[in-house]
Amino acid sequence: MRVKKKSYLVAACLFLIGLLLVDMASAQVIKQKKFKTSPGVFVSTTGTRFTITWPTGQGNNGRLVLNLKNDEPLFSSIELSKSGVYQTIIQNVDPQFIISEGKRDLVSQNGWNIFFDKVPLKPHQSYKVEFHKKDINLNSSGSRTVITMGGVAAPNFNGDLQITLYNGQPLFNIAAVVSTQKDSTAILYDAGLVGKHLPVKSISYSDVYEKLQTNDINQPDTAKNIAVKYRTIIGTNDKGSIAVFPAPHQYFYPLDEAFNLKFVWYGNNYRQMLDGFGIGVRQELNGDKRYVPWFNAPPGTKQRLNFFCLLGISGAPALLTHVKQFTHNDSYKPLPGYKTMASHFHNEFIMSVVLKGKPVPDSPSFVKVFKRLGVNIVHLAEFHYTAHPKGPDEQRLRELKTLFEQCARLSSSNFLLLPGEEPNEFFGGHWLEFFPKPVYWIMDRKQGTPFETTDAEHGKVYHIGDKNDMMKLLQVENGLAWTAHARTKGSTGFPDAYKKEDFFLSDRFLGAAWKAMPADLSQPRLGKRVLDLMDDMNNWGLHKKVLSEADLFSIEPENEMYAHMNINYLKLDKQPEYKQGWQPVLDVLQQGKFFSATGEVLIEDFKINGRSSGQTAALPANGQCHISFKTSWTFPLNFAEIISGDGKQVYRKHVNLDATKAFGNQIFSVTENLKGRKWARLEIWDAAADGAFTQTIWLK
Repeated sequence: MRVKKKSYLVAACLFLIGLLLVDMASAQVIKQKKFKTSPGVFVSTTGTRFTITWPTGQGNNGRLVLNLKNDEPLFSSIELSKSGVYQTIIQNVDPQFIISEGKRDLVSQNGWNIFFDKVPLKPHQSYKVEFHKKDINLNSSGSRTVITMGGVAAPNFNGDLQITLYNGQPLFNIAAVVSTQKDSTAILYDAGLVGKHLPVKSISYSDVYEKLQTNDINQPDTAKNIAVKYRTIIGTNDKGSIAVFPAPHQYFYPLDEAFNLKFVWYGNNYRQMLDGFGIGVRQELNGDKRYVPWFNAPPGTKQRLNFFCLLGISGAPALLTHVKQFTHNDSYKPLPGYKTMASHFHNEFIMSVVLKGKPVPDSPSFVKVFKRLGVNIVHLAEFHYTAHPKGPDEQRLRELKTLFEQCARLSSSNFLLLPGEEPNEFFGGHWLEFFPKPVYWIMDRKQGTPFETTDAEHGKVYHIGDKNDMMKLLQVENGLAWTAHARTKGSTGFPDAYKKEDFFLSDRFLGAAWKAMPADLSQPRLGKRVLDLMDDMNNWGLHKKVLSEADLFSIEPENEMYAHMNINYLKLDKQPEYKQGWQPVLDVLQQGKFFSATGEVLIEDFKINGRSSGQTAALPANGQCHISFKTSWTFPLNFAEIISGDGKQVYRKHVNLDATKAFGNQIFSVTENLKGRKWARLEIWDAAADGAFTQTIWLK
């Protein structure tokens, strides 16, 4: 027995010495803190090779073989099994990143909420992010495993490399998680997989017209930037393919235009900074050449420069089909009992085409785009600094009549194109109006002109001279108004500046609109600016609503529309017809019977003690509330938050959802003490920072 114990001891010592020698040779300190494998995840270490496998669904597994030695590619092999046999998808590649650092204007407008910034016109620099492997830690939680490796650095930035594996899918995320202590910093990043030797035999992608293109790589040239649909580039070898793509919304900072700026790349020596052949995602430093704010990077925040990889062994077309499932083919999934509505578009079809005398197509391209996206109802914001809102009266009425005629012509039984404007008069800041039928009104009332006149061609015509006239018009015609891009752009300081005004307190003033701006890659959610406003308005005691808005100009098939879009799901069994008016659409908005989303996460139901969004729930004496929500998703979920307030403070109940796998649906139930609270609402966010939020339930 003693001999055996002694031999075991000698073997153990030799093993430890071997590990020590490996560490000394490769300058590694291998740690496995907080590591508890979830079912189906296995880890092994052999020399400088660290191997991890995870279940990818249907009895198959993915496998990463990591090389822990510096100056050698991190991924020795990326593999996917079929019927128990591993196929090598790609070998000897490194995840590589370029970070572009610019200067944020925190003085002239509204601090970190600024949109009117032109970062690329100020001094900026781009750096390759260096990676000197220092250590490795693993942490499993729910359905995912996170590998963290220290040693990521660039001028003014440092941090870790993180690889997140998702059980149930051949999917993983690679992120350089970096921080800076430098104030007033704005950033962009490019990223991808790069090999010193040609790592793939062909490249595939969908062009902007949804046709699959495949390029053989015989004599690799310098890197090419490609305009694609679905934001995806695919590399293929004999045994399989790997798709590289960004988070569908988080990767795209807000712009006025959704131009497709060639968001993927492949080839040699990308930007003369990444040595070798690679495939990856990219940003255009100059954006749409209007206002280009980039991403916020406040001091100390952990910015996730990340991209996704998806593996397949059935060829590039099948793999692209798999990628597209994560965004419902870049469209909004139909939901029984709901209709989809998008708002705030300045495509100016009336002024730039119809009234300019250009040929008017039977079905304009922008209508085709909306239908392709699965949008049932579109609320326009026409005449944005292009028309004659204050007259001459004849010109203004002609423009409105043309708008109404075209909206009627282009609407159908399952598509409503609805007139709307961003008047930016009378109330302060920028705001949108929405009437339930065509309304003729002129944003000017000369002395002696009555509020309302009538003529044979237009019927009632309203003349508006101030905020009181505007409020009266909304009341008479049952219209709604709300703050556009609240607390930023032309609404900096609003609605806060008029929160005590009669028009804002009226039920005709709906509230505000949400868009994912500013952008901050350290946040696990999008659009914090207006979500915070929503909580503030709730604590003000006002039953306001927040719908989502796009605030975009041109709408074309070749644009990257989906990344810059969002949607409202209105609780409507039947879509109104244009000729009958669309009062039910406004009713649902005013009643709060809708939720807003990026498209990947859907909230089909949300109840507190049996009451839904927009309603008032009874709060028992002990404050105990039963909260339930029914949701479906594509990317694995990250978390839900039940946000509530007592009129002064905001409280957040975090519900960890990282046990979920991709492509699921479930009813979740939570018991929470809401004693003293006056309101509550729900947000749900996934692993790609896509999400959805409900309207408020009031508590009494």
